[in-house]
Amino acid sequence: MNESLPGGLRYSVLGGARSGLAVARLLAARGAAVFLSDSAPPEKMRSAAAALDAIGVAYEFGVNSRRVLDAETVVVSPGVPSSAPLVREALAKGIGVVSELEVASWFCPAPVVAITGTNGKTTTTVLTGRMFSDARMASVVAGNIGTAFSEVVGTLRSDAVAVLEVSSFQLDFIRTFRPKVAAILNITPDHLDRYGHSFENYIAAKERIFVNQGTGDMLIYNADDDVTAGAVTRDVAPPVRLLPFSIRQPLGEGAFLSGGVLTVAAGGKRHEIVRADAISIRGEHNLANAMAASLAAIVMGVPPASVRATLKNFKGVEHRLEFVRELDGVVYVNDSKATNVDSVWYALRSFDRPLVVLMGGRDKGNDYARLRGPVQENVRAVVAIGESAEKVRAAFAPIVPVEPAASMGEAVRAARRLARPGDIVLLSPACASFDWFEDYEHRGRVFKEVVMSLKPGR
Repeated sequence: MNESLPGGLRYSVLGGARSGLAVARLLAARGAAVFLSDSAPPEKMRSAAAALDAIGVAYEFGVNSRRVLDAETVVVSPGVPSSAPLVREALAKGIGVVSELEVASWFCPAPVVAITGTNGKTTTTVLTGRMFSDARMASVVAGNIGTAFSEVVGTLRSDAVAVLEVSSFQLDFIRTFRPKVAAILNITPDHLDRYGHSFENYIAAKERIFVNQGTGDMLIYNADDDVTAGAVTRDVAPPVRLLPFSIRQPLGEGAFLSGGVLTVAAGGKRHEIVRADAISIRGEHNLANAMAASLAAIVMGVPPASVRATLKNFKGVEHRLEFVRELDGVVYVNDSKATNVDSVWYALRSFDRPLVVLMGGRDKGNDYARLRGPVQENVRAVVAIGESAEKVRAAFAPIVPVEPAASMGEAVRAARRLARPGDIVLLSPACASFDWFEDYEHRGRVFKEVVMSLKPGR
């Protein structure tokens, strides 16, 4: 099996979380000599150590030593920035540096549908995967969504489809990764701390999703997003087939609205899928997500009638505008996955009732000016949380009441006090979660636990 390893026989894996462990297992099973390094304290890596011991993979925790460089290829997990000293040194020495996504793609016999974008990629990926499963077509959903591609690639046959959520971090170190269908939902400033505070660098990272596409491949893109449309029309050339989607204008080919109906025109056929107001996930942004998913599913062979049924029944994903409960006339919504300003902008526009918004966390260089308009229009009050609470207060105190909170429990109780019957309490932080929580999922779970613990009555 060694002959099937394009990166040689000796691999170092930087990062021991989900994707790092998964790619270590995959490579070891293919006959590679693997060494895994993670700087997290050993006491936090006991389960990882047990898993690596079971498959005979050497490892170190608590440090990233120069042993990492004793390899033909270094595999970087998404959490490891390209500016990390060992990554830079590996590149300088001519050692191959690849992402877990790239390695898994070496062993994938199935066509890949890869979805990226600053916002909406999780919803669109899950929705696309649901369209395949509802149509009884063999598929897996993996990638940045929580299940590493390396973990499931071994289950795929050539007649299946791999539906992948792909982040810019994963795309940074691809070489040959080539999706049959790629989708770029939008590109807005995010993670600029990882890209030298350059939006152009971030755009270039997103564009890597189509860099290896060629004859027979398709690129779905948002024609309404000027940055995305500009990048695609500037940098993509035949034979890649372009399939735009738009909620604002009719298109000759792609997905668009016609008389209020989501319509897909592709391959010389036109399909009227479903009325936009019958799609179960709400909001203008989710209409765009539904268009991208519908295009991807139909060009890969899902019957339009099955796409229609899925769009009517799909209820969304956890931590993305997720209904938690209604108590004393107030609805509580978990949007913990909104980790940037643009996500919050879409969330605020998704409701026509007054909002009390929990906002803050570990700031990524946010500019809250974009939110001032929708906050002034739709928000009754803001509860400022996390490390960026003071920045949130300074941004919004001139236009709405802002109350700080020192914990999620305190924040939820403050929001309950500020809300009135008919209002919505919305956790939509615009920030990373690593100040108080392990990740956005942990933050969302804690929010839901606190909300569910509230008793009726004031």
